[in-house]
Amino acid sequence: MGFIRVAYKLMVVVLLGLFWASQTVATVNIQGVRLWAAPDNTRVVLDLDRSAAHDLMILESPNRVVIDIAGGALNKDRVMLPAAQGFVVNIRTGRQKDGSLRVVLDVSEKVRPKSFLLKPNEQYGYRLVIDLVAAKKQNPVRQFRAANLPGRDVVIAIDAGHGGEDPGALGRRGTREKDVVLQIARRLAKKVERQPGMRAFMVRDGDYFLPLARRMEMAREQRADLFISIHADSFPNRKARGASVYVLSEKGASDEAARRLAERENASDLIGGVSLADKDDVLASVLLDLSQSYAISASMNVADSVLKQLGAVGAVHKPKILQANFLVLKSPDIPSILVETAFISNPQEEKKLRDRAHQDQLAGAILNGLAVYLQANPPAGTLLARGDLPNPQLETAHVIQRGDTLSGIASHYRVSLRMLREYNSLRGDRIMVGQVLQIPIRY
Repeated sequence: MGFIRVAYKLMVVVLLGLFWASQTVATVNIQGVRLWAAPDNTRVVLDLDRSAAHDLMILESPNRVVIDIAGGALNKDRVMLPAAQGFVVNIRTGRQKDGSLRVVLDVSEKVRPKSFLLKPNEQYGYRLVIDLVAAKKQNPVRQFRAANLPGRDVVIAIDAGHGGEDPGALGRRGTREKDVVLQIARRLAKKVERQPGMRAFMVRDGDYFLPLARRMEMAREQRADLFISIHADSFPNRKARGASVYVLSEKGASDEAARRLAERENASDLIGGVSLADKDDVLASVLLDLSQSYAISASMNVADSVLKQLGAVGAVHKPKILQANFLVLKSPDIPSILVETAFISNPQEEKKLRDRAHQDQLAGAILNGLAVYLQANPPAGTLLARGDLPNPQLETAHVIQRGDTLSGIASHYRVSLRMLREYNSLRGDRIMVGQVLQIPIRY
């Protein structure tokens, strides 16, 4: 009898353990589902209230990616499933017999999925990330002319910082860094495209996450001659103001603020979520030999030219080029700079960053800096190096005053009325006091 009692007690303990274990697993709640579509991949993010085990399967006919989350629970009345984007044409969920939650991603084609769990950080709790990449690897479309052919365009890679899961710094009014820098980057790209002998390549042209190493790789795939990363700074002291320009440091940061900024920007991969499964590939592309002095020396010259032009349209934070160990600038063969356009933490500068006219001024100043540098240092084999193109058009901003007329402004700056209209996308001659016009000027 004693043996039976002991066995019975053990069985009760085991059953209770299994019961409480199942109850614990069943408390994993999905608090949100988000979808981000990039040109070459799609990311699905599940926000969880705690860590969870999961299994991933690929099914065909039709193409599906299936994720089983142990003990997962989804309240469909509270959690909205996102609309189709990228490779994902539909998202479905259902309860399995073993108590797990099945999430089915109906996809438009065969994909190579990769999933990983991210631990909480300052902005998010636990996240289960599923990255979908096309199964058939597509060769990148290279829109450049071969370097050994005469007359190729200068290629400028324009990188809008952050994106997708990573909003970057936040202003007091809720302005997100990732949004305003994308707008500035797009304006800069349009201005670059207007310049003879120059072509823009947008590294990020939408609201999606890109790892820092991938940004650099994309620029190298396009054989970019210059790499410009655009950001908006943040600091606890809301009085901090002005633009800054950074280049990579082979040794240490130029000051403590530069070091802290680099740490914050380099944390983008942690915020956005990068799988460690392919860390060898990431390290291979990031931890390059930085002993070549050419790229950093050229970067300093580009940065100096851009900083001078930024000073012409607003305040600069410090009147010198700053250096820090930014991962996104680690390319040994492309001169690279990082532009902090303003302090989004400063209420006045946050307001300016939201203003389209000011965004245009910033983009114009960056373009001017690039144009001045390239005129003096045209890359070999480019149209600019041949010397038979007209000098680049520099831009200056004119704020409309009472009594100004469009024809009078065109005459003052010695540009045609037609060019002035086209450059500012004006349909007629109507202008308003306080309006900012960009004036193209040959130099």
